Amino acid sequence: MTITLYCFAESGNAYKAALALELAGVPWEARFVDFFNGETRAPEFRALNPMGEVPVLDTGTETLTQSGVIQHWVMETTGKLGGNTPAEARDILRWTIFDNQKVSGMAGPLRFLMNFIPEDKRDPGAIGFLSGRLKASLTVLDGELASRDWLATDHLTCADISCAGYLYYPEPFSFDRADYPNIDRWLDRIAATPGWKHPYDLLPAPTVGQDTREQT
Repeated sequence: MTITLYCFAESGNAYKAALALELAGVPWEARFVDFFNGETRAPEFRALNPMGEVPVLDTGTETLTQSGVIQHWVMETTGKLGGNTPAEARDILRWTIFDNQKVSGMAGPLRFLMNFIPEDKRDPGAIGFLSGRLKASLTVLDGELASRDWLATDHLTCADISCAGYLYYPEPFSFDRADYPNIDRWLDRIAATPGWKHPYDLLPAPTVGQDTREQT
């Protein structure tokens, strides 16, 4: 059975799913999705995921969408990257929801606005609003990490993978690790995990000459 992740390198949400698969030791293969040329709007992709988003995981028996759901499947299937008790499992869910709403939910559109659309379409008001919301959320995250190594348990879990997903990307989106010393150390701890890879090393990018990162 082949497990396939529909993804592309610039997607922080796809990175969360891919990193969970990788660190849990799940054999998987990437299927590049040409987001910037409109593949997610095509009828063929909408038949796979009506939401028109990556990541999508084809497990061979079912199709899963949304990074948090895919991470839950990894924990449930492998017994890795999860909690040891029901209370810890709920805390992982709590941080995953926090990330989706407050961290990735701000960082994703902010990074897109600041890097992946033409400059004349970059709305300063939207950028300012998202930057302020992201700063507030990262301040909460940095404060929590002042007294613990990991967010939900005494070890790396999908809560950490989820909240850290966008924070490894090099493009500017108002996040500077130096401003958040506890987040900085936490990101280093995650990166020191055997099997960890940077998003641009783990996920597929367009062919040479079509890389949207070179166009920003």
